[in-house]
Amino acid sequence: MSAVRLRLFKRGRLILSRLLRRFLFFTGRVDPARAVFLGYLSYVLVGWALLSLPIARTVDHIAPIDNLFIAASAMSTTGLVSISVSDNYSLFGQLVILALIQICGVGFMTFGSFIILSRRPDLPPARTEVTHAVFSLPRSFDVFRFIRGVVLFTVVIESVGTLLLCWAFTAAGTPRPFYTAFFHSISAFCTAGFSTFNDSFSAFSGNFWINGIIALLSYLGAIGFIVFIDYWRRFRGETTQVTLTSRIILGATVWMTIIGTSLLFLAEPTITARPPVDRLLAAFFQCMTAMTTVGFNTIDLGALSKGSVLVLTLLMIIGASPSGTGGGVKSTSFTAILGVVRSALRGEQKASFSGKVIPFERIWQAIANTTLYLILLTVGVYLLDLTETAPFDKIIFEAASAIGTVGLSMGVTGTLTDLGKFIVVLLMIGGRIGPLTVGMALFVRKHEEPADSDLAV
Repeated sequence: MSAVRLRLFKRGRLILSRLLRRFLFFTGRVDPARAVFLGYLSYVLVGWALLSLPIARTVDHIAPIDNLFIAASAMSTTGLVSISVSDNYSLFGQLVILALIQICGVGFMTFGSFIILSRRPDLPPARTEVTHAVFSLPRSFDVFRFIRGVVLFTVVIESVGTLLLCWAFTAAGTPRPFYTAFFHSISAFCTAGFSTFNDSFSAFSGNFWINGIIALLSYLGAIGFIVFIDYWRRFRGETTQVTLTSRIILGATVWMTIIGTSLLFLAEPTITARPPVDRLLAAFFQCMTAMTTVGFNTIDLGALSKGSVLVLTLLMIIGASPSGTGGGVKSTSFTAILGVVRSALRGEQKASFSGKVIPFERIWQAIANTTLYLILLTVGVYLLDLTETAPFDKIIFEAASAIGTVGLSMGVTGTLTDLGKFIVVLLMIGGRIGPLTVGMALFVRKHEEPADSDLAV
């Protein structure tokens, strides 16, 4: 029996290898937007197939729609789950989920491109364009060095995160501390929100070290690779100043953290009832998890006031930063639109940030991306309201969490109908790929080259 399984495994590996080579060849010959769209969609289908295998589960049966839901949630690094991961999936199933999170969290083309670069000094032009599309890179960035930096940065951060979390979980008396740390290090850095704990991090709401390490990993993932590669280039003297994109990302991240934490700290009843230190920790963590779109929680979201729900929803919509592992409209798009509003109020003809004019092409892209994002969110809310019986505010929160690839829920996910689950799957896929990329992949026949700029939106 073992020999038969070994032969089947080898044959399956050979088939998958051939399909992967053909797919990578194909994506190198199509428009970048379509390549991104097809790439992420293919990972959902492969993940769905693997999670449907008997070896992937610990129970007798898992509904196909639930396997599809988990695969889409892992690919999109969302973290919404219709069933418990730890109670229903075996170690093999959990590793499949982790693989989807890891590969898609840092961009599905990254690892394939890294293998190519390890054998030759450059990438085919088409793969270079796809990489620009996946990471929303400024045109001034060297794609080859960027990919190498992304892989190295990811390995280092997740390894250090695993060691730190292993120490913290061991101190907290958590079973299987190394595996738990390994799982959550990848999930946090890729802002996926998947957890082996059924109540997320509610049991560790007062644990400063676990909260702090998870927050650090989430911020590093959400801020994005552009910032770190940018500052590394400056540190080595390759450039005299960081790009406008990096300045916008860091500024937006700091201000959203301060404003969001302050509002929750001062006005949320379930948080204000806590001791001062726990109160600040809970407010910060919940603000962080919404704006980085990591999707963990240490408090009962179903008990939040409507004002706090609104704050978290807005943070989820704005989201993280381009070239990072998070979702949302992106801080750069939001900032670009704010720049337009400020310029209009001042009677100026051009939008600027930090004294530098934002290129019209980037403003145009930011407005288009935000508009399509809000349209998709509105359609999702409308359809979920037709299929589900949950209160309207919880449906809005669920839809915003899905399209923002956040993973926070007010208890709606587990009660979704099969049709509701499929709607959420579409929202998660659309949110991960990006509404603008989806639109370009489906409707644009010829991809035009964007103008040179050091601003990514």
